[in-house]
Amino acid sequence: IFNKDAVMVLPPGVNKATGLAAALDELHLSPHNVVAVGDAENDHALLQACECGVAVANAVPMLRERADLVTEAARGEGVTQLIDRLIATDLADVSRALARHDVLLGRDSGGADVRLSPYGHNVLLAGPSGVGKSTLTNGLLERLADRGYQFCLVDPEGDHEAFRPAVVLGTAQKAPEPAEVMAVLEVPSQNAIVNLTGVTLDERPRVFDQLLARLQELRALAARPHWLVLDEVHHLLPATWRPASATIPSRPHNLLMVTIDPGLVAPPALQAVDTLLLKGPDPSALVDRFAQAIGETPPPGRRLPALTPDEALWWRRGNGKVNRFTVEPPRAAHRRHRRKYAEGELIEEERFTFRGPRGQLNLRAENLRVFVRMADGVDEETWLHHLRLGHYSQWFRKAIKDDTLAAEAEAVERAELPAAESRARIREAVERRYAV
Repeated sequence: IFNKDAVMVLPPGVNKATGLAAALDELHLSPHNVVAVGDAENDHALLQACECGVAVANAVPMLRERADLVTEAARGEGVTQLIDRLIATDLADVSRALARHDVLLGRDSGGADVRLSPYGHNVLLAGPSGVGKSTLTNGLLERLADRGYQFCLVDPEGDHEAFRPAVVLGTAQKAPEPAEVMAVLEVPSQNAIVNLTGVTLDERPRVFDQLLARLQELRALAARPHWLVLDEVHHLLPATWRPASATIPSRPHNLLMVTIDPGLVAPPALQAVDTLLLKGPDPSALVDRFAQAIGETPPPGRRLPALTPDEALWWRRGNGKVNRFTVEPPRAAHRRHRRKYAEGELIEEERFTFRGPRGQLNLRAENLRVFVRMADGVDEETWLHHLRLGHYSQWFRKAIKDDTLAAEAEAVERAELPAAESRARIREAVERRYAV
């Protein structure tokens, strides 16, 4: 390997980048948190391996051409200049020079890439159920992981238990301990999914508060995980959660929050957002709900267009510019994770309610397991009332989002069967598709 006017002889596959990798592995640090500086040909691999590669002013021309940043001063004075900038701004002012790290979200109508910088953003992904939020989220996380960025995804409803690459912690029967999560994240190459289906709705904000404190400690120590993803954030930081202002760090960064409705999320969390990704048929309503929640006036202008399930809108807060794009799906299509519907807790408005013909009941089923148990226990009059009005198929289609199950229920509803037989057939249809 050339080193200006000298030649270095090294074993095959050994260079400054491999040496750095060995050192970082021992220190449990990530190359995405490293700035490298050099001046010669033998520094090419080192600069390429790090998040920001810097050449001093007297570096060889080829290194200066490929560096992310070139110092004004030469030699040691250039290194001192770089250190001063790191202390002053953490190189935030050169983020656009690091566009090589940007992560693909999708492509606009002209075929141009729509990309997100992997640092410096707090993103809110909003849209109703069934519009493709999980596809966008999983595609982004897949590509972050491909590039070696570590993420921790907090999953209140068990929607991501089969997602790879990540270690899933927690089950529907047992919540994970913060120490378990920290043990996984101690290794920079490992990602964590924290499944909170074993935690009741009322307890989720408190459990998340405890976990976030430990995650903040790790971020302060090692600048990891690079991304914190809060799925169904309205379960973790609901608008009614009074300690939310103390829970959210004063200067959060690299935060992705996913919700069906910004109005359900604690305002202190929304105040941190700088980028909105919008999904669904009425993105304007989502922007209005966001603005209302944080006490701002919605941006003036035309109504935003309705979106197909494979489209999204990018809106940068305070910018006003809207970018419509087609979402790039993950390599492995996101499988609907049925545990959420079988034994999780649906939000209040999505639960099935047995009311009976005179509205005398108020039996609410938060998942399919409870629904089947209640269906076996209600009186015949109540069962047949909802059956004849088509309520079961409507719930399967709208709340459970299972068109196949809904179609089977519709066939039973039209067949005018006795209560016992119709109950048995609905129950069998549910049990064939879900472990209840």
